[in-house]
Amino acid sequence: MMRVRERDGYRWVPTAAGVLTFLIGASDVVGVLFRRLGRHLEELHEVVPGLMPETTVAAVVLVGVLLMMLSHGLAKRKRRAWRAAVVLLAASALLRLGRGVVAYLAQGQDTGVTEFRDTVITLLLLVAIVVFRREFYAAGDPRTRWRALRTFLLLVVFDMLLGMLWLFLGRSRVVGDLSFGAAVEHVFLGLMGIPGPVRFAFDRAGDVSYFILVTLGALTAVVSAYLLLRPAEPAPRLAVADEERVRDLLERYGDGDSLGYFALRRDKSVLWSPSGKAGVMYRVVSGVMLASGDPLGDPEAWPGAMRQFVDQAARHAWVPAVLACGERAGEVWVRESGLAAIELGDEAVVDVAEFDLGGRAMRGVRQAVGRIERRGYAAEVRRVRDLDAGQRAQLAAEAARWRHSAAERGFSMALGRFVADEDPDCVVVTARQDGELRGFLQLAPWGKDGLSLDVMRRDTAHAENGLNEFLITQLLARAAELGVRRVSLNFAVFRSVFARGERLGAGPVIRLVRGVLLMLSRWFQIESLYRFNAKFRPDWEPRFLLYPAGRTLPRILLAALEAEAFIVWPGRFLRWLRPF
Repeated sequence: MMRVRERDGYRWVPTAAGVLTFLIGASDVVGVLFRRLGRHLEELHEVVPGLMPETTVAAVVLVGVLLMMLSHGLAKRKRRAWRAAVVLLAASALLRLGRGVVAYLAQGQDTGVTEFRDTVITLLLLVAIVVFRREFYAAGDPRTRWRALRTFLLLVVFDMLLGMLWLFLGRSRVVGDLSFGAAVEHVFLGLMGIPGPVRFAFDRAGDVSYFILVTLGALTAVVSAYLLLRPAEPAPRLAVADEERVRDLLERYGDGDSLGYFALRRDKSVLWSPSGKAGVMYRVVSGVMLASGDPLGDPEAWPGAMRQFVDQAARHAWVPAVLACGERAGEVWVRESGLAAIELGDEAVVDVAEFDLGGRAMRGVRQAVGRIERRGYAAEVRRVRDLDAGQRAQLAAEAARWRHSAAERGFSMALGRFVADEDPDCVVVTARQDGELRGFLQLAPWGKDGLSLDVMRRDTAHAENGLNEFLITQLLARAAELGVRRVSLNFAVFRSVFARGERLGAGPVIRLVRGVLLMLSRWFQIESLYRFNAKFRPDWEPRFLLYPAGRTLPRILLAALEAEAFIVWPGRFLRWLRPF
């Protein structure tokens, strides 16, 4: 039986190596800032001609910053971070040894002994990670190497141009003639912290020039190192061959999971079981390998696909997690992989045959529908295949215009496209008032006789309250004509908390949690979705979040919010800086 765990070995080694590496890097930086290492080097420069104190200071700071950045990769068992740490710890030991010599000559034996002690500690850590090198096995993504190289080259070109511009615009500060070759050499060396051939009329101008070039060089090195060492995040892509296999499995086994059709999103990847009879859909987000819904295919083949999933996560040191899986699949995940489960919420499923607008419980929905009908609204329920090109174009345009967020939301419970040719079995419900489109629904197929709500949009500027209730009741009234027996509506997050928290005699803990969720409902549709779904008297089907350990929950929840586009990083550069 497989378990989600790190490979057998000394599990404490990566964490300890990461912490010690961070502390050594931080001490390098602090040593420059607070121990006045630069002043000691200046004093030593008078004794040892040819020593370049500025270069040494820049090297110490750069190595320290890079070690601090590497610490997280070491803790995550990244093999690439281990290789870099071996080189940088050796460099740090040499620099510390040099600092010991400097301190001994400048201040005396006591300070020199302290630096020599730090050198020994650094060397011991270097020896330890070499001895325990098998603990650092996590693979990286080759794409990150090329991205780091490309970024490095672009930044170097930018730095060179900026440095040259600084020199030629300030020719009055330069002693003698400034040739193009001398300027190139000066800027190139300055980026590495080495004084160049250009001489300045004033010391302050030379100091400013050196500071600018060293800062640009350090930023280039740090950004490139970050891109090289950041968690592997392969671009999600559903290949044409994989899509055909997914559609085949949905045709044979699609009745089991209402979210199964959403596996056809183009921004998901798939891992197949050895037999090819089951697969797990996933995306890697900020170091979290996030699966969605139940595994596809034959339930007897699920364990094989699950094994592929957890093994892939272990190879790359990703955090494995499953978002919104059903109870049956959750039990298999827990039994076969050791993942823990927490109830995420409930899915509202309406039985078409049992739905009835009559009775006191449905009074609110009945009144809302009646009000909409009196205002002249009319509904149409059609398959996507029955819409012509003009109708599809209008619906797609309105779907984009009425969208409340800049990005199309959804990962686990949305298809990510609207009235597309590849989805002919999707159902579209439209509502018009005097010929003007006011709102619509799109529902994805759920096996042979079900539908699952995908998109719900309305014209908020002109549509009347109660339009969504009208659209759903019209769908349910005509579902039998489409051969539909069950309809899955919106997912209600933490529905049981609201249901139990509002009952008489609810305990203080459940009331506290309910209060927190009510507060969060000001920004996210949590309570409102629960209230809306409850109007239709559905059957509630629990959905679960699966995770390996409690400490990973905050990271998984952030990754899930990003995958669902509730968190959107503004711009490519800021996406580089998102959490590991």
